Amino acid sequence: MAINKVVANAKEATKGIEDGMTLMLGGFGLCGIPENCISEMVEMNVKGLTCISNNAGVDDFGLGLLLHQKQIKKMVSSYVGENDEFERQMLSGELEVDLIPQGSLAERCRAGGAGVPAFFTPAGYGTEVAEGKEVREFNGKPHILESALTADFAIVKAWKGDTAGNLVFKAAARNFNPMMAMAGKITIAEVEELVPEGTLDPNTVHTPGIFVQRIFQGTGYEKRIEQRTVRQRD
Repeated sequence: MAINKVVANAKEATKGIEDGMTLMLGGFGLCGIPENCISEMVEMNVKGLTCISNNAGVDDFGLGLLLHQKQIKKMVSSYVGENDEFERQMLSGELEVDLIPQGSLAERCRAGGAGVPAFFTPAGYGTEVAEGKEVREFNGKPHILESALTADFAIVKAWKGDTAGNLVFKAAARNFNPMMAMAGKITIAEVEELVPEGTLDPNTVHTPGIFVQRIFQGTGYEKRIEQRTVRQRD
């Protein structure tokens, strides 16, 4: 029988997160973000965090809440255009920012979980992204060397999970969550529905429980839309 990895709530799941740690946070925009854990970290008031996440939330939600509290020292991201506070802190020099091409960010997380220390990619060659990085030519095309990313804690959000930590992500919320779940020294999963071990069809599992150390059923998910676009009535 597998180890029961269930914890009571976000407060118990985030124990051990301390000032200055590096965190990976799943999600794309506001889709599939670990809302409960982010809110708990606001309450914890941990400072000096390095956050690896595709986005930085919006001003009043997601990682934007941590930015407003000045809890994040550095963001490692791909797209941050929806957050005015992020822009302000970056331009003022309050926030260190490492912007990475989206595919490279995903692969750097995946490589970290797979134990691959580095890889070559053509993405970013000839731009600021390539500055100071080794360049090699493959099939007549220049590639830059990118290093893998890992974190002290990886925090992900899934649709369903079981007590052994096996996770199923739904539709677009799958995004960065599976690769980040593999790359944390400790991986926390918050889920919309927690089921007994053996309930999930093994063929539907996206992240095996071996990668997850703590899991809990979250509450109060808002599932916001960043920019709602609707057609006017005739």
